[in-house]
Amino acid sequence: MKSELLSVVFFAVSLTTSAQEYIQVNFEGANPTISDFVWALLSEKVDDSDDGEEMMDESAVAFMQAWSQYRKGLPLEDGETITCDQKNGYVAFESRSEENLLKIEMCFWNEADGKHKLIAYNVASYYEGNFNAGTFDGITYYRYDNSAKKMAFCDDTDLPREMMDDDGSMISYSLPIAGKDIIAKYWNDEGEKKQKVLKWNGHKFD
Repeated sequence: MKSELLSVVFFAVSLTTSAQEYIQVNFEGANPTISDFVWALLSEKVDDSDDGEEMMDESAVAFMQAWSQYRKGLPLEDGETITCDQKNGYVAFESRSEENLLKIEMCFWNEADGKHKLIAYNVASYYEGNFNAGTFDGITYYRYDNSAKKMAFCDDTDLPREMMDDDGSMISYSLPIAGKDIIAKYWNDEGEKKQKVLKWNGHKFD
C-alpha cells in the first residue's frame, strides 16, 4: 500500500515540475525575500493548475488563498495560520481540521558560490499527530540564480527527498525556522520511530 502511495506522489511531483523551465521572481530592493519566493512559486503552481497543464494541487491552492489573505492583512479561515519569518527566510502555512493537519513550509539557503539560492518547498500531512502522506506530500527543491532573477526546479540527486526508508518507514521533513539544517523524521506503523539532522554545507546536506 505504501509503495502504491509513493508512486502516486512521485507521479504528481513529476507532473508539477516537468513542464516548468523557470519561474521569474519579482521583488523590490536588492534581494528577494522568502515572501517573494512564496508568491512566485505559488502563482506558478496555481496558474498551471488553472490552465489544465497539471493535476490540481489542492494543498497549493489552499496555501495561495491563505497567502493572498495574509498579504492583504485580512483574517484567515478557521483553523489556518501563517508563520512568516523574513529575517530567517522561512514561511509555514498550517490548516487544521479535526484530527487532520496540513503543513506547508518554504525556506531558502544562500549557496557557497554566492551566485545561487536553494529553495525548499515541503508539504506534510498528519492525522492524529502521525505523518499520513497525501498525494502532493514531499519536499521539492528549486535553485534561484541571483543574476537572472529566476528559479527553476532542482533535481540534484544529493538533496534529501526520499519518502520511504529501506525498512518501509515513511519519511517526513521539517525545514529550519532558525539555523540551516533539515530534520528528517522516520515513521512506522506505531508512529514516529527516529529522526536525523541533515546539515547544510553550502550546497547540499550531509
